Amino acid sequence: MDKDDGTGLAHAHVATRLPASDLDRARRFYAERLGLEPVDERPGGLLYRSGGVDFVVFRSTGSSPGTFTQMAWEVDDIEAVVAELRRRGVVFEEIDTPGLRTRDGIAEIDGNYPSKLARGERGAWFRDSEGNLLGIGELIH
Repeated sequence: MDKDDGTGLAHAHVATRLPASDLDRARRFYAERLGLEPVDERPGGLLYRSGGVDFVVFRSTGSSPGTFTQMAWEVDDIEAVVAELRRRGVVFEEIDTPGLRTRDGIAEIDGNYPSKLARGERGAWFRDSEGNLLGIGELIH
């Protein structure tokens, strides 16, 4: 394709899908821990909206390996968000690998995502009830 004539992906919306082996357990986690309620639901999935963007938690017999960030939120104050989620019972990952180390659940990531006009990012990660690895990021300008 030489140009986007409306049939390509350049103008399509991105849709995140997160697997869940137990949809009721996932619903409770997203409500109690993250303060999110589905905006629509079907027998096989829950549709959530956060910041004007949709994502789906769907019933699946498969599972994520949880070895990479599957979805993340960008926030203005990562410390406040992490504190509030901890108050709700979310447990944050502690990471200590070459080039990435968290302190009290938050990592400083230099030079990450240059296309977002930031010099870096601060990040934190946690797992949902289904083992999906989710992240929170605050851009450093």
